[in-house]
Amino acid sequence: MDKIRGEFIDIIEWTDDSRDTIVWRFPRYDNEIKMGAKLTVRESQVAVFVNEGQVTDAFPPGMYTLQTQNLPILSKLKGWKYGFESPFKAEVYFVNTRQFTDLKWGTQNPVIVRDPEFGMVRLRAFGAFAIRVADPVALLSELAGTDPQFRTEEVSEYLRQIIVGRLGTALATAGVPMLDLATQQGQIGDKLAAALSAELASVGITIPKFVIENISLPPEVEAAIDKRSQMGIVGNMDQYTQFQSAQAIEAAAHNSGAAGEGLGIGLGMALGQRAAGAGQQNQPSSPPPLPPVEQWFIGANGQQLGPFDRGQLGQQVSGGALRQDTLVWKAGMPQWTPAGQVPEVAQLFAATPPPLPPQA
Repeated sequence: MDKIRGEFIDIIEWTDDSRDTIVWRFPRYDNEIKMGAKLTVRESQVAVFVNEGQVTDAFPPGMYTLQTQNLPILSKLKGWKYGFESPFKAEVYFVNTRQFTDLKWGTQNPVIVRDPEFGMVRLRAFGAFAIRVADPVALLSELAGTDPQFRTEEVSEYLRQIIVGRLGTALATAGVPMLDLATQQGQIGDKLAAALSAELASVGITIPKFVIENISLPPEVEAAIDKRSQMGIVGNMDQYTQFQSAQAIEAAAHNSGAAGEGLGIGLGMALGQRAAGAGQQNQPSSPPPLPPVEQWFIGANGQQLGPFDRGQLGQQVSGGALRQDTLVWKAGMPQWTPAGQVPEVAQLFAATPPPLPPQA
């Protein structure tokens, strides 16, 4: 009796111990399923019975006792030979209907789109998507077949090819400028999910979520965008050039020796010529106001000397009364400062020769 009882299957269930199995066939081998067997279908599962290549019944989540009234088609096929209460042979496929996430996609080759601002541009993109079985019977008929364990890896490449084929059309018809794609990735992903779900409906698969993680440009286009951004930050190029030249003159003034002095003079002449050319282009109808005369004061031996103009300061340097550690001040300075630390005065030390050595 135990031998006879072992030939019959009386409990049919599947507890998924993987994260990527879509379809799993119950290992029946040569055993027969007896009438009155218990079928347990858990949440996110559908049990599909197949007899001689024909789908007979599909059971949603729940617990069932397999009887004639639960298997009307199978009873019709088998009942004439064995009787309605006899054991029967059938293949049972458990189809996992939960979402399968973390499926990756990416463009192996760039997708060419036409941008209104940059013309034809090659784009690359990558991201992730999720799939779900919407029609278990269609999935068995079109994709899984008789595979005893149909996994996501067996369908991922097929899905990736469809996604890449649809991506170019989605980007081209989105009507979004290339510089604004980052802000529209969510909306483009939703449109792609709907389009892909409609295309995959015939094989029983839907795409509930489609994520575009990144859309990248060729390196040369990114470099051009960076240059344009820098130009936008700089603003007026003439003013920026003058500012850079002034900084170079100030830096050259701090360099000792003839090389630093020559560099400062050369840059000053170039800046002067540029300013003269700009003045000729925009020559005013009346002469501009005279520049204000600088008035410098010297603090030596506890006494305040001055005021001195720029030429008189040079005489003080030649006479030895004004040294780099001598305190100087003019209107606009917050406090007395050593002459060597004031750029306008420090230039005088570079242009003034040292005193002659004493004669023997």
